[in-house]
Amino acid sequence: MTLSTRLDGHHALVCGASAGIGRAAALALASAGCRVTALARSRDRLEALMPQLVAVGAPDARFLVADLDDRPSLQEALDDFLEREGPVDVLVNNSGGPPGGMLLEASEDDLTKAFGRLLLAGHLLVRAVVPGMTSLGWGRIVNVVSLSVREPIWGLGVSNTVRGAVAAWAKTLSLELPPGITVNNVLPGYTATERLHALAASTGQSAGLPLETVEAAWAASVPERRLGDPDEIGAVIAFLASPAASYVRGQSLAVDGGRLHGT
Repeated sequence: MTLSTRLDGHHALVCGASAGIGRAAALALASAGCRVTALARSRDRLEALMPQLVAVGAPDARFLVADLDDRPSLQEALDDFLEREGPVDVLVNNSGGPPGGMLLEASEDDLTKAFGRLLLAGHLLVRAVVPGMTSLGWGRIVNVVSLSVREPIWGLGVSNTVRGAVAAWAKTLSLELPPGITVNNVLPGYTATERLHALAASTGQSAGLPLETVEAAWAASVPERRLGDPDEIGAVIAFLASPAASYVRGQSLAVDGGRLHGT
């Protein structure tokens, strides 16, 4: 049996595709021959991404401006999009995490907003695309989560809490989805994205240290002795979306340069 990593003839919807890991995932899927629809809030960034997706191999590239924090509008946009464009058989659930801070200092609103963005919006997206996947008899759902699923990260109390819920949600889906439709999680380690730089700046400000010093310390804690590149995460997402990963289901895969201490 020959297992391919190509995605010719498939259609991916990539959330948070305007920057960071989402953008890298969109480019990796496009490089595998996948038709890509990029979803994010920034129209300008999405428009700039379109020719780049085509240049690396996407036969078609579209974008959808939507806000994962506004679920009624997201549902409306998805319904219209799927009616116009047909089924999506690859879904990449990815969004920015909540602000840092200690869990005991988090308000009910902080938790509610994070659950809405990271879990409820993802659930809405899955429910929207699974009927099309079922009709095709094939589908891939890849969630970008966090290493905090395995080891809570100090100072990210709300994120730790919600990410754990997302992992449990995905594992439950893996038991319920029809054969041929898989769901898996990618757990990035320290990855050089805009969000990571912002967290480093915030951490440095609290400790009286420059951003570069904070990021150097983080890199030193990784056995690979560097921060990850978003493209490295994107490549793993593209693999999990491919036919070659057809027997990988319900897994949480750390892509972290060896940072995770547990097994």
